[in-house]
Amino acid sequence: MALPVETQVKYWGVATAVFLLIMWALGDVILPFVLGAALAYCLDPVADWLENHGFSRAIATGLITFFAILVFIFAALLIVPMLIRQATELVATAPEMAANLQTFLTERFPQLGDADSVLRRSLSNLGQNLQSRGDELLNAVLASVSGLVNAIVLFVIVPVVAFYLLYDWDNMVERVDALLPRDHAPVIRNLAHQIDRTMAGFVRGQGTVCLVLGIYYAVALMAVGLNFGLIVGFIAGALTFIPYVGALVGGLLAIGLALFQFWGDWLWIALIWAIFQSGQFVEGNILTPRLVGSSVGLHPVWLIFALSAFGALFGFVGLLVAVPVAAMIGVLVRFGIEQYKSSRLYKGLAEKDPD
Repeated sequence: MALPVETQVKYWGVATAVFLLIMWALGDVILPFVLGAALAYCLDPVADWLENHGFSRAIATGLITFFAILVFIFAALLIVPMLIRQATELVATAPEMAANLQTFLTERFPQLGDADSVLRRSLSNLGQNLQSRGDELLNAVLASVSGLVNAIVLFVIVPVVAFYLLYDWDNMVERVDALLPRDHAPVIRNLAHQIDRTMAGFVRGQGTVCLVLGIYYAVALMAVGLNFGLIVGFIAGALTFIPYVGALVGGLLAIGLALFQFWGDWLWIALIWAIFQSGQFVEGNILTPRLVGSSVGLHPVWLIFALSAFGALFGFVGLLVAVPVAAMIGVLVRFGIEQYKSSRLYKGLAEKDPD
C-alpha cells in the first residue's frame, strides 16, 4: 500500500531541504561539478548525433572533449585577456567621458556653467563615481574568478567531470528512472520531459543565441573601429537571454561611446545603430524561432528574480543553477495549476465531475 500523501510530502520536503542545505554549505566546492554537469548536459545532443552516425559513445565523448578543450584554451589565451584589458580601460576613461559630457552640455546650455548648479555638480562627480565603482566591481570579479576558477578547476576537474558525465549520461538517466517511485513514475517522467524540453530550449538554444550575437556584435563593432567594441559585444551577448535587455544595454553603451569617439561623423554612429538593429532582426526572426522556439515559458521577470535570489543565497554557483532551477520550478508550478483547476477546491460544488 502506498504511503499517505502527507507522509510522502514530508519525506520529499525533508530531502529537498537537505539538498539545499548541502548546496549552501558546500558553496564554491561544488562549482567544478556544476560546470561539468552543465557542459555534459549541453553537449549530450552532440554526442547522441555522433552516435547516430556510427561513432561509439567513447569516441564521440573523446572528440567533443578534445575540441571543447581547444576552444577553451583559445578563449583563455586570447579572448579573456582582451576582455579584461578593455574593461579596465573603459573604467579608467570614465572620468574623461564625464568631463566631455559636461563640456558638451555647458556649451549648449550656458546656464549649466553655474558652479552651484546641481546638474553640474552631479556631472563632476559622475566620472569619479563610475571609476571607483567600476574598479570595485572589476576587482571583485577578478578576485572571484581567481579564487573560484583556478587553474586546477579549469584545466583538470571540469573537463574530467564533464567527460565522465557525458560518457555515462544515458546510463545515469536509466538508473535514475529505475529509482522513481512506481506509483508516480509516469507523472515524474512527464514532468521531467517538460523540464528537459524547457531547459533544452532555453539553456542550449538561448545560450547559442547569446554566443552568436555576442560574437556578431563584438566583431562588427571592432570592425568599424569602435573603442571597447569587444567588451560591449560581450555585454550585449551575455544579456541577450533576457529579451531586449542585451540589445538595449549594449546599444545604448555602444552609441554612447560612439558619440564621444565619432562626434560629428554621423555615418559611423548610424552604422553602429544599424549593427544592433540588424542583430535584433536576426535574433527575432531567425535565431530565436529556430533555436529556442515559442514554448520555453520563462518570463524575463522570473529570470531576473531567479538570478537575484539564487545569486544572493548561493553566490556564483547560484547564478549558474538559477536558470535551470527556474525552468524546473516553472514546469512544476504549471503542473500544480493544472491539478488545482481540475480539483474540487477550484471547481467547488457548482461543477460536477464528469461521470
